[in-house]
Amino acid sequence: MSTEVLLMGGFLLLISFVLMIDLLVVGRNSHIVSTKEALGWTSVWFMLSIGFYVFLKFYGHLLHGIETPAELSEVASKYAPALRFQLTDFEGMLAEYRNDMSMSYLTGYFIEQTLSIDNVFVILLILQGFSVPLKNYKKVLFWGVLGAIILRFIFIFAGVALIHKFSWILYVFGAFLVFQGIKILVKKEGNEKDPHDSPIVKFLSRYLNISKEFHGDKFAYTYAKKVFFTPLMLVVVLVEFTDVVFALDSIPAVFSVSIDPYVVFFSNIFAIIGLRSLFFLLANMVDKFRFLNVGVSILLIFVGVKLLAHSWLDEIGFKSSYSLYFIAATLVMSVVFSILFPEKEKAVKSH
Repeated sequence: MSTEVLLMGGFLLLISFVLMIDLLVVGRNSHIVSTKEALGWTSVWFMLSIGFYVFLKFYGHLLHGIETPAELSEVASKYAPALRFQLTDFEGMLAEYRNDMSMSYLTGYFIEQTLSIDNVFVILLILQGFSVPLKNYKKVLFWGVLGAIILRFIFIFAGVALIHKFSWILYVFGAFLVFQGIKILVKKEGNEKDPHDSPIVKFLSRYLNISKEFHGDKFAYTYAKKVFFTPLMLVVVLVEFTDVVFALDSIPAVFSVSIDPYVVFFSNIFAIIGLRSLFFLLANMVDKFRFLNVGVSILLIFVGVKLLAHSWLDEIGFKSSYSLYFIAATLVMSVVFSILFPEKEKAVKSH
C-alpha cells in the first residue's frame, strides 16, 4: 500500500511541478498563446503521457505493490478480469499483466483525447460568448484543468468503488453512452445556447456581486469595501461545470477498457492536461472538421456497446488493443472525410 501511495503522490507532484512551471514561469504574464508555444506544450504533455505508458510497460505492477504470484492473481482478477495469461512463470505473467495495463492506459488516453474534441468546441463558445480577451484564455484553462483533476479524482475512485460493489452499474454506463452517442449523431447544428443564459450564471449573478467589465486577469476585486467578482470568474466556473458534464461521458467510456483506478485516472488526467495546450491548436480548426462529431458519436456508441457486452467480451478475451485500433481508425476516417467532403457553404466561398 505504501508503494502505491508513494508512486501516486510522485506522479501527482510531477504533474503539479510542470503545471506550476507553465503558470509561474512561462505564463507569469497574461499573453496570447502562440501556435509555437501551444505546439511546444502539447509536445511536452504528449511525451509525459507516453512516458507514463513506458513506466506501466516496465514497472506497472509497482502501482499495486505486486510482489508474489498470489498478489498478481488477486489484482488481475480484480482489475483485469479479461486477461488470460499465456505463460506460467511469475516474471512472464507479470510482463503480460504490465503489457495489458499499459495498453489499456494508452487506449483510455486516446478515447479521452478524442472525446475532448467536443469539449474544446464548448469551451470556445463560453470564452467567445463572454468576450474573454485572448490573453486570458491560458489562465482560465489552467484553473479549469486544476479543478478538473480534483473532480475526476473523486469521480473515478468513487466510480471504481461502485463498480466493485454493484457490477451491474457497467450496464447503466453502457446504455448511457449509447444514448449519448445517438443524441450527438442526430443533434442539429445551430442549437448552441448563449452561455449567459446558463442556470449557473443566473444563480451566481443573483447572489454575488458580478461586475460587467473585466479587470485584467483578476477573478475578483474590492470596491467601496465590497467584493466584486469579474466575468472571468463566471467563465472558470462554467468551464469547470462543462468538464463535469463531459466527465459523465469520458469516465464511463474509459471504464470500457479498464476498471483499474490508476489506469482510468492517469489516462484522464494526462489527456485533459494535454487538452489545455491542444486547445490553442484546435480552436481555429475545429469547425473545419465537420465529421468529427460523427466520429465522437460512433466512438461513444462503440464503447457503450462494449460495456453492455463486457461479460461476453471478457470470456472471448477481447483485447484493449482492438479498441485502440478502432478508435484510431474512427478518428482518422473522421478527419479524412472532413477534408474530402467539406461543407458546401465553405466550398463555395473558397472558389
